[in-house]
Amino acid sequence: MSLFWRIFALNAVVLGTATALLLWAPVTVSVPVLLTEAIILLGGLAVMLVANAALLRWGLTPLDRLTRLMTTVDLLRPGQRLSAHGGGELAELIRTFNSMLERLEQERAASSGRALLAQEAERRRIAQELHDEVGQSMTAILLGLKRAADDAPGPLREDLREVQEITRDSLDEVRRLVRRLRPGVLDDLGLVSALTSLTEDFATHTGLQVTRRFAADLPALDPETELVLYRVAQESLTNAARHAEAGGVVVTLEHSDARVALAVTDDGCGIKAPREGAGILGMRERALLVGATLDITPAPRAGTQVKLTVPLPRKQPTS
Repeated sequence: MSLFWRIFALNAVVLGTATALLLWAPVTVSVPVLLTEAIILLGGLAVMLVANAALLRWGLTPLDRLTRLMTTVDLLRPGQRLSAHGGGELAELIRTFNSMLERLEQERAASSGRALLAQEAERRRIAQELHDEVGQSMTAILLGLKRAADDAPGPLREDLREVQEITRDSLDEVRRLVRRLRPGVLDDLGLVSALTSLTEDFATHTGLQVTRRFAADLPALDPETELVLYRVAQESLTNAARHAEAGGVVVTLEHSDARVALAVTDDGCGIKAPREGAGILGMRERALLVGATLDITPAPRAGTQVKLTVPLPRKQPTS
């Protein structure tokens, strides 16, 4: 039934019921109208209006649900759909909206994937140039400073030693930036080693206590999934250091037959509602890239927990 005929039918039911009551009820209207008659008429009108409003509310509820979803839908949280039963214009409208959401989510995931792959390629290029150009140049400067310091007189030697230390610290910082831009250990030794190196480097530079709880027999993951897990852990640790006012962080990596879950939990000030800044939006886009789910919730005791759940491919039955 179309929306027009549905509303028409609802009003027809109300008006028909009111007409039947007027025809069959032993009630007459005097001239002038008596008080009791006015009360009965006004009461009947009120009942008719309430019944009409209730029926219209029932008939238009799908439109209200559709409006709420349209104002709150988030393409970074896929899977939000409305149920559509039967035929008619409303059901067809809901099914069309669901199909549109499906296409938009697929297009958003594809475009985000292309952007993230381009971003990783650019990070790899910058890391390579820092390592090859800047790193080698600074290493040559260190060697030149060492030779100059060895041949310099006493007072000048001390100054050159100080410059040498400053240059060495700068070279260490460049190497740290290279590891953040492109974790070579992830390609060479795998996810667990990369996360171990990441957390150790994080603890060294922030002073926070980091506890690692990694499952021993993690399944083999494709490089794209490992990179997403690594980047989400990296961004979560950065947020904990910058915003959480935490004293410690727990990083867990566990798995079951159907999923791999990464959780980064801090003991900081906690959150009332996660602020969707660039870092969180970036994590959600990375989660979409591998079909994962990202949840940011208050930790069980205090602080904040960032949890990334990655579904594993279904195992094909062996014949």
